[in-house]
Parts: sequence; C-alpha cells; structure tokens
Amino acid sequence: MRHGVPTVAPVVIDERVDARLRGGSPAYRRFSLAMFLAGLATFALLYAPQPVLPRLGEEFHLSPVGASLTIAAATAALAVAVIPLASVSEVVGRKPVMLAGVTAAAALGVVAAVSPGFGWMLAARAVQGVALAGLPASAMAHVTEEVEPSATGRAMGLYIAGNSVGGMAGRLIVGGVTDLAGWRWGMASVGIFSLVCAAGFAYLLPRPVAFHPHPARPRALAAGVAGHLRSVPLLRLYVTAFALMGAMVTVYNYLGYRLAAPPFELPTVVIGLIFLCYLAGTVSSAVTGRLSDRYGRRPIATASALLAVAGAAVTLSGSLIAVIGGLVVFTAGFFGCHTAASGWIGHLASTARAQASAIYMLTYYLGSSVAGSAGGLAYAHAGWPGTVAFVAVLLLVATLAVQIRRRV
Repeated sequence: MRHGVPTVAPVVIDERVDARLRGGSPAYRRFSLAMFLAGLATFALLYAPQPVLPRLGEEFHLSPVGASLTIAAATAALAVAVIPLASVSEVVGRKPVMLAGVTAAAALGVVAAVSPGFGWMLAARAVQGVALAGLPASAMAHVTEEVEPSATGRAMGLYIAGNSVGGMAGRLIVGGVTDLAGWRWGMASVGIFSLVCAAGFAYLLPRPVAFHPHPARPRALAAGVAGHLRSVPLLRLYVTAFALMGAMVTVYNYLGYRLAAPPFELPTVVIGLIFLCYLAGTVSSAVTGRLSDRYGRRPIATASALLAVAGAAVTLSGSLIAVIGGLVVFTAGFFGCHTAASGWIGHLASTARAQASAIYMLTYYLGSSVAGSAGGLAYAHAGWPGTVAFVAVLLLVATLAVQIRRRV
C-alpha cells in the first residue's frame, strides 16, 4: 500500500506465449504447410514397402509375416528411439531434431532400396526408423507450443492429414514405379520425393517463439516420463494409440494379399491404387480436428473408432466395390480417432509435452510392429474374416480406452 492506495502486483506476460500463432494468420498457414510436409514425408517413408510386400516375398522367399518385417523393423526402431529423441528436442529445440530426422530418413530410403539382401534392407529400415523417431513426438509438442489453443486442433488435423497424404502418395509412387521399373526403383523414388518435402519443411517452418529449452538432466527427464506413465488418462490414450495403429497396419499389410488372390487377382499397380483411400483420412483429419476444438475430443474419438469398426466389417464382402468402400470408411475412422487422441496429449500433459507425446508415439508404433505382425498370423490361420475379427477387437479396445471421465 502506498499513500493509502493499495498496490497491484504487475502482471508478467510471457511474450513467447503471447506471440503464438493465431489461426488463419499468414505465419499460421506457413507453419501448417510445413508441418503437413513433415507428416507427408514421415508416412511416405515409413510404409513405402507395403504395396510390394508380395514382390519382396517372391524375391527373398518370405512368408507374409516375414515380408511384413520390412515395416516392423522401421516402426519398432522408431518406437525404441522416440522417447530419447523427444528428450533431446526438449534441450536443443524441436525444429533441429525434426529437420535432421526427416532428411536422414529420406536418404536412408534410397539406401534401403539398393540393399544387396533382405538382411541389409532390414538394417537400413531400422536405422531409418530411428531417424524418423525425431519427428512425430516433437511435431505434436511443437504444434501445442507454437499455436494458440483455439487453433491447435486444426493445426494437428493438418499435420495428421499430411500423414494420410504421405501414406497414400508413398504407396502410389512405389506401386506405379514398381510396375514400370521394379520395386527397387519404386522405393528409391519415395526417398527422393521425401528429400523434396524436407527442403520445403526447412524453408517454410517459422522461427519458434514459445519453446522453453530444458537443461540436459537425465534424472529430470526420466522423472517426467515416469510421471506421464502414472497418469491414468494418459495411459488410456497410450492404449488407444497401440490398438489403433495395430488395426490400421493389419488392414493395409494384408489386404493386398487378399486382392492379389482369387477371386480378385489384381496386379500390383492396381493394388497400389487402394491407397487412394488415404484421401478419406486427409479429409477426416482436418474435419475432426475442427470438431474436436468445438465439441470435445472424447465424443469425436469414440465416434471415429466405431466408424472404423463398421468400415472393417464391410471389407468382408465379396464385391470389390464394397471392399473399397469399407476401406474408405475404415481409413476415415482411423485418422479421425488418431487426430482427436493425439491432440489430447498436449492438453493432458502440462509439462514435458514432447515426452508425453513420445510415449504416445512409442505405443502407436509398437502397435504397428507387434499387433501389425500378429495380424499376419490371423490372416495365415483364418483368412480375411479372422483378420477383420482381430482388427475389430483392437478397435473396440481403442473405443473403450478413450472413455476418460475427465473434462479436458
């Protein structure tokens, strides 16, 4: 109190937070496009071998489960490396980690394509997975930090949309080029395409304004991870991530085998076109991002997961048109649920967001590696009906897991 007049403590404004990107601004659009390109490159590289799994099986004398190891090697390595690299991003910044990761992974895509044997290819794919680990968790944390809260759902939706376009584009490129010049040229072309995306990402991404660097203290980082693992709401989202990605990879790994066999007997280039269904994910990611901002993440995630169950059931039909229609619905549901769940992480984790996101991505890609490969056993022993049943169980687990009774 001064001269009888009560004093008011000054309000301290963190200029870095105040400067966060506003939805619709030119900087926000540049940011969104940059993150879109990062997501595009990540999925294009990670799942590039999927359309040629039958070709790899023929050349290297592999079963469907054995051929699927080209996917599992990258996703398992990513899962192992994602927490350490997310922790590095807490110290040195998100942009350097993301840029180094996508550039190295693109170069390794070319290396994998020219590998002299299957063992060398698996090794290259594993190192590529480690490189890509610098992207997903850092990207999710970067969106939460740099964009104002009212627009994070839209920004995350566009990043996930980049995942879906990348998943589609990478597989279409591989499928088309493989029929013209062989699977090695097909996979190499994805690496070159991703290098172009990396250059665009580096040019477009604005300078970070809200990043708070943390000192390199392993004990503090370990404590942050332990804290996230004790959070029941976060644990349920981690279960959701595992189940969702396991279902997604199972469908896209083994549907190609079904379509190559009677009664469909489709050629590789036509099977590659099924990845156009990823466009449904592009749309649903952007739409559910906006809907999550407006109506909340729980109802949107739940509805999307149930939509994916319905789509998977429709693929049991003997009609090719119905199978493709079911795949469109399944893909839209998957990306919708993933968009809502991944955007939820940054709101539940008040500290060490990159680590919280990293654990989400760890379980996400463990689902790809473990459940995705287990889906091959279901296909081998029970055909496509058994595969769909396996997928439906995973999606129902995801549906139950998102029922977190806490308003966020």
